Amino acid sequence: MTTNQFQSALAAIDAENSKDPNQELSQPKELLYSNRMHDRLLKFHPTASEQLIIAAKAQHICRWKIPRESFPMTRVGYLQWREELKKFHSKTTAVILDKVGYNQEFINRVSFLIEKKAIKKDAESQVIEDIICLVFLEYYLEPFVEKHISDTDKLKNIIVKTWNKMSENGHAEALKIPYTTRSLQLIKEALGL
Repeated sequence: MTTNQFQSALAAIDAENSKDPNQELSQPKELLYSNRMHDRLLKFHPTASEQLIIAAKAQHICRWKIPRESFPMTRVGYLQWREELKKFHSKTTAVILDKVGYNQEFINRVSFLIEKKAIKKDAESQVIEDIICLVFLEYYLEPFVEKHISDTDKLKNIIVKTWNKMSENGHAEALKIPYTTRSLQLIKEALGL
């Protein structure tokens, strides 16, 4: 592993995510998400390994290429879509890592982390899950609340599911996020705080 390989891998992931035709805050949506994942990881776990940093950056790489509508709009269809995405993100990243010269063992570890295998058992897999949840809570919860405000049961259920995926360290970090009054109230009600 060299610094050049690492920087080349991150640059290649950014280059791919820059192609996202969907915009958020005047940026390609998945590039913004990737940067949020990266920044949150370094705040939460400053000693993250190269594998973990790459996996966080590549968590949604080229996600727009497999739209949700390409699977049945059911719970089963949603779960199939999510599984397909994990494999797609993993393979897309593996190609990049191979091109920049990482060995197969390194690539396999990044794939393992992107596919979020062994959450609650593998420390780095749990960190990835914590980061995903923290990024959701910080940046995407409020728009989700806005969209589904009439269904508080659904919102509370999502909050509980998100909370249950996280570690104690993740919970502590989540409670530091500056939520809107409405979102904070929902979180407190959902979690019984």
